[in-house]
Amino acid sequence: MMIQKRFFSSVILVASLSLISMSGCATKSGTGAMVGGGTGAVVGGIVGGRSGAAVGAALGGITGAAIGANEDKKDKNLHYQDANGNIYYIGADGKRYYR
Repeated sequence: MMIQKRFFSSVILVASLSLISMSGCATKSGTGAMVGGGTGAVVGGIVGGRSGAAVGAALGGITGAAIGANEDKKDKNLHYQDANGNIYYIGADGKRYYR
């Protein structure tokens, strides 16, 4: 009975977090924090109960935000604007393209 209750709770939590994450965030940093926090809470809850869920959510959120911030920084470096206001981006082939 206890295993079924724990499994059902985990499924509900994962489904809820999936729906929330589909709503999206404005930045990859925000999305990373949300997904990392949710994943950390689920894994921490399974491994260490309630206190494990709190620790997992905190560590997952911090890690996810850091990874997302790095991705935001990479995306920002791919686009730039010249003095005339023209916007360019760097393609996967390394060439400069006008947008």
